[in-house]
Amino acid sequence: MFVKSIKEVSQFTRPIHSIMRTYSGEIIPGAATLFFINEDGYAITCKHVLELLLESNRVNANYESFKNRRSILTTGKKYNQKLKELEKEYGIADKNTIVQIKNRFLDCIETDQLKWSSWVHPQYDLAVIKFEDYNEILYNSYARFPSTSSCLNQGKFLCRIGYPFPEFTNYKFDKEKDDIEFTNNGNQSTPIFPIEGMVTRFIAAPDSRVFAIELSTPGLRGQSGGPLFDENGIIYGMQSTTHHLHLGFDLVKQDVVIDNLHKKVDDYAFLHLGSCIHFEIIKEFLTENSIKFYTA
Repeated sequence: MFVKSIKEVSQFTRPIHSIMRTYSGEIIPGAATLFFINEDGYAITCKHVLELLLESNRVNANYESFKNRRSILTTGKKYNQKLKELEKEYGIADKNTIVQIKNRFLDCIETDQLKWSSWVHPQYDLAVIKFEDYNEILYNSYARFPSTSSCLNQGKFLCRIGYPFPEFTNYKFDKEKDDIEFTNNGNQSTPIFPIEGMVTRFIAAPDSRVFAIELSTPGLRGQSGGPLFDENGIIYGMQSTTHHLHLGFDLVKQDVVIDNLHKKVDDYAFLHLGSCIHFEIIKEFLTENSIKFYTA
């Protein structure tokens, strides 16, 4: 049903790769999604994705300042005490604290120096990124939105794509520099992953305005910012979050047989429903900011 549309939408959907490093030196890879809406370097993603990109600057600057202060500590009996005081001052006393975040936009543009600006929706989980001063765009098409909401009803099947399972390995921790970085070695890509779902409900704000589309399946981590589309590749929304509804089918100390042994198990069932920002909210936000987009 979605074979052709997945190929079409994949032409303008791109991953954002992130590596987060804890104070102990562990590197945690992650991914998010954006998709392009015109031929001029404009893409949309979630507000919470953009906030992570912006937060990276603060986190990295904080750790650079810490390293500079640490480098001038005098050695001796009080070194460890002074180091602990410095770690506390910079909020990194816990070894699991994230101290560095590096991000990379893949296959979006060709540029000598990455520059971008952004717009953030004041109310909903929506943001626009504008790539600037690039030499060439690397995406092959752009989104088309419906001209009307009349074709969107409960029971309609739609699909989402994104990058929920990061498989890239092209990064390393440089112990000597106390820094993380992307490299040219290892796997540099993460496969795109589709998941379909039926429209179950429409989510409204306190003013009764519908701003999101709920689906019968979860939006997966890493698909945030990814497009929601029909079998023709028309974009109906953008994956934002997933709600977890308790079903009440709880099993407590249930007796089951596992490998011929009786065991007591607990199970608490939840229904995971994806929520996507409605395309009318997206179109309105783009119009308010004089950003060009296309309809089918």
